[in-house]
Amino acid sequence: MTVEAAARQRARILIVDDEEVYARMMKLVLEQTGLYAVDYECKPLKALATAHAFKPDLILLDVVMPEMDGGDLAKRFENDPQFSHVPIIFLTALVGSKETTHGTVTRAGFQFLGKLSSDEDLLTCIQEHIG
Repeated sequence: MTVEAAARQRARILIVDDEEVYARMMKLVLEQTGLYAVDYECKPLKALATAHAFKPDLILLDVVMPEMDGGDLAKRFENDPQFSHVPIIFLTALVGSKETTHGTVTRAGFQFLGKLSSDEDLLTCIQEHIG
């Protein structure tokens, strides 16, 4: 099996975060599991186009970003028929593990995960959404 074929069989995760260092770190953490193909976009206004090219199974979305906040971007994903079924997990520095149970909290139907949550909490949260 080619590398490209193996990547197509793994769940695809798109990270949208204006902090490139954080996005690259998350990409590394997720790819090291061998379970996910990961891409990231640091410009919120380009996220929808990146998603159309990448076709994610799940989106990790920062809440506070310049140009467009995560809530507005999530609404764009929800209104796009190609992504209306794709789960979104918000990543935010505004929610910490002390404010949540097991590192995650749900608001308005979206899962929130603190950026300082453990890698284990992140992976558990992803598995809950895409198996």
